[in-house]
Amino acid sequence: MQKIGILTGGADCPGLNSVIRAVVRKAMIEGYVVTGVKNGWMGLVENDMRVVDLRLTSGILDRGGTILGTSRLVPPLDIAKMDLIAENLKRNGLDALIAVGGENTLKIGLDLYRQYSLPVIGVPKSIDNALSGTDYAFGFDTAVNIATECIDRLHTTAESHHRIMVIEVIGRYTGWIALEAGIAGGAHVICVPEFPTKIDDICSALKARHKRGKTFSIVVTSEGAKIEGYTLSIKDEERGNSHHVGKVGELIANLIEEQTGYETRVSVLGHIQRGGTPTAYDRITGTRFGFKAVEMVVEKRFGEMVSLHDNKMRSVKIEEAVRQHKKIDEELFKLAQAFAS
Repeated sequence: MQKIGILTGGADCPGLNSVIRAVVRKAMIEGYVVTGVKNGWMGLVENDMRVVDLRLTSGILDRGGTILGTSRLVPPLDIAKMDLIAENLKRNGLDALIAVGGENTLKIGLDLYRQYSLPVIGVPKSIDNALSGTDYAFGFDTAVNIATECIDRLHTTAESHHRIMVIEVIGRYTGWIALEAGIAGGAHVICVPEFPTKIDDICSALKARHKRGKTFSIVVTSEGAKIEGYTLSIKDEERGNSHHVGKVGELIANLIEEQTGYETRVSVLGHIQRGGTPTAYDRITGTRFGFKAVEMVVEKRFGEMVSLHDNKMRSVKIEEAVRQHKKIDEELFKLAQAFAS
């Protein structure tokens, strides 16, 4: 009987378990056995895997995280690790491997497909919606909903205490979460990596609100937002260094307080956006991705990634999906600016 391997790599997010569950169900229908690789690509380096069946995937649809565990590895991997992955994949008799993850996970899969001709299928996971080649990746909807709920809660405390609240959300390279959660949460200023912001413009908008009698404001910023004239060194956390989460929020808050005199507080949502129960949309999207991935295995469409386009399940070359980050919708950003101040 043929075997399909599945791994979940990189940071966790809500919806991963729905993909695993769907892969197992569809694989069973197609006559495959599913082998779950533990802890992302490290499971293939360490030959740590087990059979995943209907019993193990029962009741996991509403669970956050991943039952397979995960780990972060940054491409390109050294030759020794690549050789081990290729050897262990063949040793375990895997006829295909479904790699569920973001940019780095998929880049490793692409390298293995190109250099070793390994039968890899990609499934996009990106809570900040930064992957090209797909309209949406699962996990994003949940992250936006969590961020919106937090903004709603901070909205009321900001109003009660007459404060400026600066809320930092995930988004190192793209501002999708900040943009959509900011619009949904009624933010008065939204800062994203795609469009550098002048602190003078932020302060002018806040002062204009105060002149109209509004004694509080909500500023939502991506962690990778750029403030003109100020530089923050963001280290690469996957390489063992600390990522400067919270630095942008702190910078904006300090500058606002210095230039306006308004009492300002910072709230960094961080990993809270990754945890918890996935939304209905992410459960459904993850399920659709898992089904489609197995269909692609049957059709031997290796080196490709499952894609959602115009609400239809399609596929794209993995290299296309990881070529560049997907920037925010400029029309949506202009809409957000219309509600500024």
